Amino acid sequence: MTPQTAPVRLDPAAPRPQESVRTDRLSLRPVRRSDQGLIELYAGRREVAEMTTAIPHPLPPGSTDAFVTRCLSGESNETVWVMDASEAGLGELVGVISLTQMDRAQAEIGYWVAPVVWNTGLATEALRALMQANPLGNSHIFGTVFQDNPASARVLTNAGFDYIGEAEAFCVARGAIVPQWTYIRHMA
Repeated sequence: MTPQTAPVRLDPAAPRPQESVRTDRLSLRPVRRSDQGLIELYAGRREVAEMTTAIPHPLPPGSTDAFVTRCLSGESNETVWVMDASEAGLGELVGVISLTQMDRAQAEIGYWVAPVVWNTGLATEALRALMQANPLGNSHIFGTVFQDNPASARVLTNAGFDYIGEAEAFCVARGAIVPQWTYIRHMA
């Protein structure tokens, strides 16, 4: 591609202000354009995508760029943090955690972690820190996990979420409706 025909980036000069949250091993920080490669590497894995409702597998061309652009635009009801474990020597991006704002000061938590750090407690650490910080000032936060993902259910219960029932959701990567467990955390 020649410079004359190169696409023009329309990202904002500075992303909207977003609070970072620190733990012993993680920095939960806003998404950067430079995170795109690692997001695509990990979210593009079947075992990651199949445990989320929205990540397709395989990832279509441009989908990660669109996700990062949406995060940087500040025009979404979803606030996304990167789980950055570089200070602990584990990688600049080992997962993503988000809060999707709902009405009445409620939100839904979503997260995924790279398979390389599964069973290390990083997801629980990130979730606990985000709940303690409560950066959006929510009164209640909901979480759902597929019933064939008990490790993710433990992450929620270890972070103070209570089980409230069952549901179903369509999983894009599986192309099927999958049973879920639903959880809630009442914020102080």
